[in-house]
Amino acid sequence: MSINLNDILKLQDISNVKIRFNINNSQEFDPIKHFKEDKNALFKGNFHNYNKKAFKVGNLVIGFARISKDKWLLFDVSKITKDLNIYNNVGYEYETVKEYQKYFGRLIIEFKNIATQLIRNANSVINDCKIHQLLEDTFDDDLFPGYENVNITWTNLKRVINKSSWKTALENQKGVYLITDKKNGKMYVGSAYGNEMIFGRWQNYIKNGHGNNKELKSLPYEYIKENFQFSILEIYKSTIDDNLIIKREMWWQETLQTRNFGYNYKRTIPELADL
Repeated sequence: MSINLNDILKLQDISNVKIRFNINNSQEFDPIKHFKEDKNALFKGNFHNYNKKAFKVGNLVIGFARISKDKWLLFDVSKITKDLNIYNNVGYEYETVKEYQKYFGRLIIEFKNIATQLIRNANSVINDCKIHQLLEDTFDDDLFPGYENVNITWTNLKRVINKSSWKTALENQKGVYLITDKKNGKMYVGSAYGNEMIFGRWQNYIKNGHGNNKELKSLPYEYIKENFQFSILEIYKSTIDDNLIIKREMWWQETLQTRNFGYNYKRTIPELADL
């Protein structure tokens, strides 16, 4: 049986409550990044007016930041105390409701927002906000986002790869992965199989930057740490034959042209015949 958001918050007057679902909509506003690095920027976004007013005095405003597609992190519950009559900027003064602070950065809900509107009346959506997880400590990307949602920088990968949810997910799957150089757009397609799985392969990139890949060895370690980003193209069960993984790796290299324009070296005809 699912647990709803209000089973935790126990709000009495739902009609006076607004929920703002904050998403990454530009390079300037990244709610999860701001949560970790600059909470002032996060709150500026949460209490921002555009060309019309978002809230009114007396409203209780619940702030969520999107983690992944339908996962949202609670970071604030505040009461609007003053309307500043400002547009295209922070439009309100507000006070945090302290009784809910213990949930900030720890409570994750699952909610599918099918509307374009990101500020919702609580009475229309709160029963659809299901509790997904209550973390033991403050969120820091320790929740694995799903294989299809992995798109992580070298720096963040180093920080999370040994956390339980990431390690469990990555060490149980073979697969084909993509490394993108954010500075020049070049890509590298690699594969993970055998006993190492994806976890083992990516640990090698953390240890030395290049993972013993021929073309990547020419790049400075500091350059790799600053510019490389990791994602997953395909995953396979541990029982799948390694040769299939290698063939899929080659298919992706051909499709993305990473041997001609990226960091994958050009294999010779004898090498291809061996597969």
